[in-house]
Amino acid sequence: MMLTRLSSRAALAVVLTAGLGLAAGFAMGRSSVAAQNADLGTWVSTGGTEIELLLSESNLGGSEIQIGEITWPPGANSGSHPHGATEIFYVLEGELEHVVDGVSEILGPGDLGFVRPPSEVNHITSPDGGRVRALVIWAPGGEGTRIVGNWQRIE
Repeated sequence: MMLTRLSSRAALAVVLTAGLGLAAGFAMGRSSVAAQNADLGTWVSTGGTEIELLLSESNLGGSEIQIGEITWPPGANSGSHPHGATEIFYVLEGELEHVVDGVSEILGPGDLGFVRPPSEVNHITSPDGGRVRALVIWAPGGEGTRIVGNWQRIE
């Protein structure tokens, strides 16, 4: 919903914190390699949007958070939809129209947007622009797995 610009230090802190959590889960041997890969990987929607799930219950050892990288193609429109978790976007590349409950904001590289239940969100990319990539965080976790549930796994 709100648009915020994170400093490079703040973004690095988020990524490092997530990475340390990931490493701790592996180091503690909470699950086998097969289980660690169960809810990780890359999926593509029929519209060409891709989500790579990077941190999930299988490698975190808990369901409190899930992290992925999402890539929308030019001209993508997710349609207005709710989520069962807080969804946070940190835009890495491109320009994303982030519409929450009818209020539109344009997010570019370094911008942060979010939506909390029960609000509805729509993600739109320009047909004339390039792809849009963002780090997406869901809290609690499991929302990314739900989203890609009927998408095609490509990795």
